[in-house]
Amino acid sequence: MIEKKNEFYLGLGLMIGFVVVLVFFFMPIFGGKNGLDYLDNLYNSISKGSAYYIPGMKKDVEKFGEKTVTVNLQMMSEEQASQTALLFKAAGSKVEMAGKNLKVTGDLAKILGSALSDADAMYWNKGQDLSGRYGYREKKALYNWWIGMEEMQKSLNKDKLFKEAKIISAVQKKAVETAYNYYTIEPQKIGERWGTVVFSLLFYVVYTLWYGFSILFMFEGWGLRLGH
Repeated sequence: MIEKKNEFYLGLGLMIGFVVVLVFFFMPIFGGKNGLDYLDNLYNSISKGSAYYIPGMKKDVEKFGEKTVTVNLQMMSEEQASQTALLFKAAGSKVEMAGKNLKVTGDLAKILGSALSDADAMYWNKGQDLSGRYGYREKKALYNWWIGMEEMQKSLNKDKLFKEAKIISAVQKKAVETAYNYYTIEPQKIGERWGTVVFSLLFYVVYTLWYGFSILFMFEGWGLRLGH
């Protein structure tokens, strides 16, 4: 039995409207994407636009100019070792390979500068620069940089070269890892899309309240009450 028909049908109408909007939201009407994918791409693009640390990292790396280091890297396979050796050789380092292990001697600033250049190319979605330079897939090259830097830190920490290990960690996380995760996404500044961002946030709040009030009116119109 419906006690308050007006309130119940108001809630029902709101629920129907909510479902209609939900159906439209998941239709590919936003440039061939549904609303969820469109907003997901938008916020990924904006977050990428605010995660460009490479210019600052280059200045930090310059402070280690003419600092020669020797590191031992244990890669996961001989194939990865041979691929990673190409990265360090391109940075002007001397590389000795024994199975899946590498011994690298080179200028730290040049090594990190080469890694930053590759990360910069990937950040701007120029992966062909890496695949052309090293002869294998660009994301694999950047992944090998990440693993190589992980091993460099272990080796340097063993030798108590903590400052050197710290700058490698910063380049690894702020440049190499960021460029890898955001590859193929076009970066945007939030100021360029502030209207869409504000609308999406307001829509989220209103749409959530819309659902809540539709349930509330339907239950109250039905005669349900909270008590204790």
